[in-house]
Amino acid sequence: MQTKFQSRPVIGVTLDSEEAGGYADFPWYALRQNYMNSLAELGAVPLALPHHAELADEYLSMCDGIVVTGGAFDVPPELFNEQQTSDQVRLKPARTEFEKAIVKGAMQRNMPLLGICGGQQLLAVLTGGTLHQHIPDALPDALEHSTTVDTENAGGKKRARHPVEIVEGSLLSRCVDRDHYEVNSSHHQAVKSVGPGCIVNAYAPDGVIEGIECEEYDFCLGVQWHPEYQQHPQDTQLLNAFVAASARYQQSMRTAGKAMTEAMNDVIARPGNEQA
Repeated sequence: MQTKFQSRPVIGVTLDSEEAGGYADFPWYALRQNYMNSLAELGAVPLALPHHAELADEYLSMCDGIVVTGGAFDVPPELFNEQQTSDQVRLKPARTEFEKAIVKGAMQRNMPLLGICGGQQLLAVLTGGTLHQHIPDALPDALEHSTTVDTENAGGKKRARHPVEIVEGSLLSRCVDRDHYEVNSSHHQAVKSVGPGCIVNAYAPDGVIEGIECEEYDFCLGVQWHPEYQQHPQDTQLLNAFVAASARYQQSMRTAGKAMTEAMNDVIARPGNEQA
C-alpha cells in the first residue's frame, strides 16, 4: 500500500555508466526504469544522479534519501586492502568515486540510504567490511547466485533465485512481514565481513551474506537482491519503509529549518538589532 505524504520526498538514485559504443558514440549513463518506477509508485520523487563527486554536497542538499544501485561492475579490492585475485572483477573508477562521496555524505547527514546489490557491497566496504571477490572461487559449494557472468544484463536468461533468512530484531525484519522468502540473485561478489557498527540482517541458505545494516543510523541498509522488481510483497514493503524514512528525514529538515528561521527572526527583532 502506498504511503501518503504531505510532500513527496526526493530520493537520489545513482546511475550506471558505459563507455562509448552501442547506445551512443560518447560515454553514456544507463538505469533500468524499475528503479525509478518503484520509488515513484510509493510516493517518492526519484532523481537521477550523474557521476560528479565534486557535486555530491549539492546533490545531497536536494535529496531526502539515497539509493545506490547495482550494475555490471565491482568494488575495487584495494578499498578493502586486497589485491585483485579474480579475472571476473570489472571496475568503473569514476562511478565508484562518485558513489563513495554520496554514501559518505548521506551517512554524515544521517540521510536514509539503501544499497542494492553492488550498492550494498560498497556500503559494507566503506564501513570497514570486506568482500569475496568471486563467489565460485571463494565458496565453491555455494548456491548459484548469478545466472551469467554479466550480472546486471542477464541476456534474456532467467535469473538465479534462492531463499533468504532475515535476522530477527534487525531493521530489515521490521520492514518486512516475513522472516524468510525467495529473492532474485544476480551477483558474483558478496560481503565477506562487516565492519564496526554494522550487522548482517539476511543470509542465504549457503551462508552467503545477503543483507547488512548500520545500527547507529535511522535507515542505513543494504540488500544483495533487487527489490525494485517488486516480485514479492516484501520487496514493496522494504522500499515503502525506505520511502517513509526519507519522508521523516524531509520533515525533520523542514522542522529544523523553520526553527532556525524563527530564531534568526527573534534576534533581528530584539531592540537595537532592527535594520534601518
